[in-house]
Parts: sequence; structure tokens; C-alpha cells
Amino acid sequence: MTVFLYVLLGIVVLIIFLIAIAPKTYHVHRSINIDRPVEDVFQYLKFLKNHDDWSPWKKKDPNMTQTYTGTDGEVGFVAHWEGNKDVGVGEQEIKKIIENERIDSQLRFFKPWESESDAYINVEQENKATTRVTWGFSGVNKIPFNVFFLFFSMDKTVGKDFEEGLSNLKVILEK
Repeated sequence: MTVFLYVLLGIVVLIIFLIAIAPKTYHVHRSINIDRPVEDVFQYLKFLKNHDDWSPWKKKDPNMTQTYTGTDGEVGFVAHWEGNKDVGVGEQEIKKIIENERIDSQLRFFKPWESESDAYINVEQENKATTRVTWGFSGVNKIPFNVFFLFFSMDKTVGKDFEEGLSNLKVILEK
């Protein structure tokens, strides 16, 4: 019985230790240069419906159901989706627009697990004909589930999707 209690105590201490050292937040972002003026790039990006043309998630489930509330390209617009296991169920709401600079939105995932993330797209003029686009998101890893992120890299997993999406965006806007 004493050995069992020591083993149990050891497991509890290990779990507490892992929770303490596991990442509490995440931030993933990628950037690309696009050979178009910042105004052109921003005008395209501020409409969430345009994201279907370049986002890798639409490719993962081309049959996903999408509904919209509000006016696309304006604060308060919500794009809701229900898809397969690769895209799940969730919605994205435009929270803030700084014309020709930044679009802030909130991602709310309902399935396969519930979470919220703050997403953004920044555009910066590199020169008269080139725009740097940075796409990113950040959030909080809830305790005790943050232990999972000791073994899973959000940056590597979602970062690949961001790179693919930005490459698609570059092709579309440089046509």
C-alpha cells in the first residue's frame, strides 16, 4: 500500500510539474511579399469571403457548409462554417479594421474542441509595388490541457497551413 501511495504521489507531482512548464499561450504567424500595392492587397483581404479562394482550409473540405451574418468587409461580419473532421465547426468575426494596415478577427472553434483565438492580417508597404502580408493568430492554452502542447507544435502544424495559404494568395493577387 505504501508503494502505491508513493507511485500515486509521484504521478500527481509529475502532472503538476508538466502543467507548470507547459506553454500557456501560442502565437503563430507567417509573412510573404506580394507584388501589388498595399491598397489593392488590403481591399481583397478585408472581405472574408475572398479567403475561400486562398485559404488551405476550404481545400480540406470544399463541401463545408458556410453561412454569413452582417456585411462582409465590415466590423461585425461573421463567417460560420461546418465541415469535416479536418475543418470542424466554427466561426470568424471581424473585430477591427485599420484601413490599409490591419484586420483583426476572432476565431471561435466549437468542434472538434472548443477554443478561441485572436487572428490578424497585417499589410505593410515594402515599396510602391510590393506589400508584405503577415497572417497570424494567438491564444491561450487552458490548464490542464496545456500539457498537450509539450508534445504538439501549433507553430509547425498551423504554420504550414499559413505558408500554403499565403502562397495561394500571392498567386491570386499577382495574376
